[in-house]
Amino acid sequence: MDNGRKTAEAGWKNWILVAVAAATGVAMFFIPRIPQDPAYHRFSDAHEVFGIPNFWNVVTNLPFLIVGLAGLRLHFSGAGSPVPAALRPGYIVFLVGVMLIGVGSAYYHYAPSTAALVWDRLPMTIVFMALFAVVIGDGIPVRYAGKFLWLFILAGVGSVGYWYVTETRGAGDLRPYVVVQFLPLVLIPLTLVLNGTKYLHAGFLWATLGVYLLAKVVEHYDVAVYSLTGVLGGHSIKHLLASLATFCVLMAFRGRPTAREDRLWRLNQQP
Repeated sequence: MDNGRKTAEAGWKNWILVAVAAATGVAMFFIPRIPQDPAYHRFSDAHEVFGIPNFWNVVTNLPFLIVGLAGLRLHFSGAGSPVPAALRPGYIVFLVGVMLIGVGSAYYHYAPSTAALVWDRLPMTIVFMALFAVVIGDGIPVRYAGKFLWLFILAGVGSVGYWYVTETRGAGDLRPYVVVQFLPLVLIPLTLVLNGTKYLHAGFLWATLGVYLLAKVVEHYDVAVYSLTGVLGGHSIKHLLASLATFCVLMAFRGRPTAREDRLWRLNQQP
């Protein structure tokens, strides 16, 4: 009876997630096309330092490389608690994506253009989708945990490809890309509320969401932040906050850990 009740409860919770995802996808077709803002490539701080244009917007991507390398080193050196096999592909893809953000964003900001922006946005979608897949995978039976990762990655990469193709044809459409960014920000907290976590540290995941939302706020007020600080614009600070958000994800994995909690996770993952 208890097992049946738990199965039924898990079923309706998962259907809530599916319904929200489906509603968001359908809504995308009923809103107008979202074009790229022509002023997007103009940032408040365009100072050249040491011969590097847009210096602060370029170098503030360095923390992404540090976080990604640190996470991979911890994983492959065997330091800390091991990441369960079911979540390992998503974890590694996430960290590689974080490093690619550092490279792609620095490349874009060195000489901002629509073509260069592709290499900024592609790794971001990889990171969003890998994190989304990991959080979903932490709360479902282990045999399903790895099935969503590559589907989500494909959707993320496809959203950037769609935007770029439509942009080159003079009818740029950011709607799929917006969904790829927006949906995880809705479904990840909803998943945490409905299902909790079994292996990941929920507190660090909530911190990830909070810090990233703050990053988006300061990005929006790029010029105002630069006027206030006189040194860094909101976009540069966004890079620093977003890299801190990725570090919080790293801690959600590495900070978990008693052997008892690990055993409980494995028991809860039994089909």
